[in-house]
Amino acid sequence: MRPFKEGGVMKNIIEEFGQNAGKIWSTLNVYGSLSKTNLIKKTRLRVNDFYVGIGWLARENKIYKDGELYKLGETNLTNKIGEDAGEVWNTLNNLENVDISSIAKLAQITEKDAYSAVGWLAREDKIQANKENSNEFQIKIGLK
Repeated sequence: MRPFKEGGVMKNIIEEFGQNAGKIWSTLNVYGSLSKTNLIKKTRLRVNDFYVGIGWLARENKIYKDGELYKLGETNLTNKIGEDAGEVWNTLNNLENVDISSIAKLAQITEKDAYSAVGWLAREDKIQANKENSNEFQIKIGLK
């Protein structure tokens, strides 16, 4: 992976994305169906990390959404998250090292949908993602 050319200490977080998806999967495996609020509470994930994990699990065909509840099972999220991942991918083709807020605006999707799409693309190993250790919300995304 090529490093980002930006000041400050940067950390690759693709592995962290996968670990967060694993926390969601494990929690659903133990507790069964849960709402977003309860999943976030039980996993202790930040909201954006939650959405990245959902995107990752959707790409793995492991998570299902039934109304407000998330369950383990064959995904029904492919159409929405997969489509958004395509929009993010197309947006990234024209940019390098951009933050998720900018990606969402350029792709004309919500930030939560952009985070899910990033999780999907990360699982496909199509992007690189880094963040400054001191700032959780300054995630920079680029193509591999």
